[in-house]
Amino acid sequence: MMKNRDSYFDNAKFFLIILVVFGHIIRSFIDDSQMLMNVYKFVYTFHMPAFILISGYFAKGFRKKGYIEKITKKLILPYLIFQGIYSVYYYFIEKKDALVLDPLDPHWSLWFLISLFFWNVLLFAVTKLPASWALFLAFSVGLAVGYIEFISNYLSLSRTFVFFPLFLTGFYLKREHFTFITKVPVRGLSSVLLILTFIAYFYIDFDYEWLFGSKSYSHFGDPSVFSAIIRLGFYSLTLITSLSFLSLIPKTHAFFTEWGTRTFYVYLLHGFIVQYMRNSELLDWMKDYQSITLLIFLSILLTSTLSTKIVKAVTQPIIELRTSTINYYLKNFTAMNSKSN
Repeated sequence: MMKNRDSYFDNAKFFLIILVVFGHIIRSFIDDSQMLMNVYKFVYTFHMPAFILISGYFAKGFRKKGYIEKITKKLILPYLIFQGIYSVYYYFIEKKDALVLDPLDPHWSLWFLISLFFWNVLLFAVTKLPASWALFLAFSVGLAVGYIEFISNYLSLSRTFVFFPLFLTGFYLKREHFTFITKVPVRGLSSVLLILTFIAYFYIDFDYEWLFGSKSYSHFGDPSVFSAIIRLGFYSLTLITSLSFLSLIPKTHAFFTEWGTRTFYVYLLHGFIVQYMRNSELLDWMKDYQSITLLIFLSILLTSTLSTKIVKAVTQPIIELRTSTINYYLKNFTAMNSKSN
């Protein structure tokens, strides 16, 4: 199976999921450290947008028969399952007064699943237009939706419309575009752009929630024409930094490449551990012993652990609603025992 995959994209997904985990881990520390605040802003500028670009790139087969049924099973069913599981989990670890089960208000990182479903569905409509007009429409809606206050986290509508232009951009990208950005001269330029962006964050102050795409303009003050201009600026910065980051991804197969095939598992499962950390005494200890090196190490360790085959085998029944991995190991185990006997 690995021979038929493109190692570049699996590598990209592995590094991006590390950044997702890292961003969630350091969230509890950014109010106490300007350095971590700037790191947080920097990571959120491109880590999910780059994931969304790649997701759009792999949505080219949306017109195939059974595609909607396939993504419904892959995205909506796990979303509903984990929405329920996280609701119960938060009730206990956060010691809430009441258990709230609302399938239309996604918990935390689950927004990506429901938005990804909507993005795929939207392709049926917008791709009937020429690519330039489709992109113009998507970006225009992404800018305009900020003026509508009731569109927020509910059904992940705000993020769906705000980030759809990035998904659509990824859809129109071709493999040769990724080949181009991974050329040595482009990689050099990309490194400079990323470094300059990170340095600039020490001198430019802004509300990091602009990067979430989940808030209307009224959240940041009185909406004006300038609000849309700010979002347009973030669109530009996000595209530049996302492509710059993807430019630096190694193209060859490595020991971590296979882990990049299981990022869906990491995305769904890491929240249990991160939320436990946020509600335990461990967080106080980590704040006292605040170290970005430690936080990076924890992120890599957690990501690598959740990317293992054993985690996939155990959790596949609730994530993919099938047991092919554990059946494979049981079959091999049985065969080995038969030979030994």
